Amino acid sequence: MSNLYKELATVYEAMYQTFIDYNAEYTLYSNLLKKYQKKQVLEIGCGTGNLVPYFLADGFDYIGLDLNEAMITLASNKMPTGKFLQGDMCHFTLAYPVQSVIITARTISYLLTNQAVNEAFANIHNNLEIGGLLCFDFIDANQFMPIVAKSDEIVHTATTNQTTYLRKSKWYLNFAYGMGFKWDSIYYKKEGDALIELGQDNSNLRTFTRDELTIFLELNGFAIKEFTARETYAFPTYVLVAEKVDVK
Repeated sequence: MSNLYKELATVYEAMYQTFIDYNAEYTLYSNLLKKYQKKQVLEIGCGTGNLVPYFLADGFDYIGLDLNEAMITLASNKMPTGKFLQGDMCHFTLAYPVQSVIITARTISYLLTNQAVNEAFANIHNNLEIGGLLCFDFIDANQFMPIVAKSDEIVHTATTNQTTYLRKSKWYLNFAYGMGFKWDSIYYKKEGDALIELGQDNSNLRTFTRDELTIFLELNGFAIKEFTARETYAFPTYVLVAEKVDVK
């Protein structure tokens, strides 16, 4: 598991508040759920719970799920009225099937093997109602892998609560996991002119093509409803919407 979501969880919380427009993120997913008339949602990869207040304020029946205990703890502390579960998207079991599942923040990128992708979609299928909706964003391999191949050091900065953080990153091609890449980062806090190292994160992630995700989803009882191209702070992505169409 990425160190960013463990020892660096508080740094993640601070920096990503400036990287991601959570109001826009919420608007994207809530509009899709409302379009298909879903008011009950499980968010996989809920992280520190930045979308939770929006869902609850809008009357959604919301459950958040994340693999990392530190993230769930931060989310629960921020939103004590929220419902959160610690679990793996390949193996969780809900008390009852839900109307919709969203996988946010390109969390599907951490499913490195074909077996893991297949297990996750099968498990999500089992926890959805018939006609239930699955929505998620993914990094587009066709656009992003050429960027990785030419990548130099990438520097991101963020200032929250009068503290400036800095991340120095490098991307490397890694074909051990499909159209994958390795992401090495060092996180710093700025104190005057000095940079104080806070920790390092070394992650393997995977990008996808539209065609391969279509195959995995259809094999697991989903019908594709729509793809929407979307730019994020660092990646060219698509948002995919699929519907559960049968009982496996």
